[in-house]
Amino acid sequence: MKVVISGYGRMGHMVEAALEAKGIECAGASEDIAAFDKAIASESVCIDFTTPDAFRANYKALADNFKAVVIGTTGWNDIKDEVIGYFESKGTPMIYSSNYSVGVNVLSAAVGLVSKYLAQAGGYAPYIVEKHHIHKLDAPSGTAKSLAAVVEENMGVNPDTASVRVGELAGIHTVGFEGLNDRITLTHEAFSRKGFAEGAVLAAQMTEGLSGVHEFKELFFKESAK
Repeated sequence: MKVVISGYGRMGHMVEAALEAKGIECAGASEDIAAFDKAIASESVCIDFTTPDAFRANYKALADNFKAVVIGTTGWNDIKDEVIGYFESKGTPMIYSSNYSVGVNVLSAAVGLVSKYLAQAGGYAPYIVEKHHIHKLDAPSGTAKSLAAVVEENMGVNPDTASVRVGELAGIHTVGFEGLNDRITLTHEAFSRKGFAEGAVLAAQMTEGLSGVHEFKELFFKESAK
């Protein structure tokens, strides 16, 4: 298995280290993935951690040229149907997620369970607070939007979301449910970006023999249930 990294910033370097730790070949890294060697691309999985603008400009090249693609970039939800449709039309396997941390995906499952029960009980108002480093471009974070979607699906309410950008925080997400008599909070705190990189590499391994477009959490919980 070969992997090419699209975007060679902080996350790109962490993905490279995660690949090395697992003994997976890194066939290259590029800030201009559309210009990457097409022969190498055709036999490689691309892991994309770039910017929303870069991904919007490059997603067709990713689908056109690579064996499979793992998307870690967020901030493109408004063109999600267009992106998924293009990958499907090209027959290029794609895995996407707002967050590849195993812990965050377990948090999402817990939020789903809690919000479902509280919707039945009634009387609780949901909210989300997300905190990230000052370099993060999108706000709210893609993870916060995904968590909000889980809550809205179960409770019929889009939770108020607050975003904080400070220091070098890797990411803290808190989902709260405020009642008249009590409060329930669920929090995930990333100590570094290492967990995101390791999850993305796990997703790249999942593309072996995969077809179609999938969200990482669906594949993760499917594997965990085996």
